[in-house]
Amino acid sequence: MPPFVVENPQALRQFVGREIGVSEWLQISQKRVAQFAEATEDRQWIHLDAARANAESPYGTTIAHGFLTLSLISHFTKDVIQISGGVKLAVNYGLNRVRFPAPVKVGSRIRATVVLQGLKESAEFFEATFGMTIACEGAEKPSCVAECIVRYYV
Repeated sequence: MPPFVVENPQALRQFVGREIGVSEWLQISQKRVAQFAEATEDRQWIHLDAARANAESPYGTTIAHGFLTLSLISHFTKDVIQISGGVKLAVNYGLNRVRFPAPVKVGSRIRATVVLQGLKESAEFFEATFGMTIACEGAEKPSCVAECIVRYYV
């Protein structure tokens, strides 16, 4: 599904407190997990050693890093909503209340539901707080829940 497009940051006002949309599914491969492990120097066996994870892990397989799941928030946000004009620069400003309630098993698919929780305005920027819930296909609990803050400079 194509992203929801708003004309400018001011148009976000009407969506405060509402769900904006749900992203497409994204499969988490062992290759992606291995690349993340290399980039972050986090080579714990539960992410990389399938045989050991099968034998010793409570999940029975390798799992994605929680921070890998978290790092995909920017991708999911762009997948759900885009601002077509009036923005000079958009930056990730920070995160609030990040939790990883359930693992993402390698080979599974994840997607995000995006809610605009708040919008602050100044002369220089609009600051959007998006509630992100990343679900793993077939899982009862979400894999990641976070508030992501994006500043749209005008």
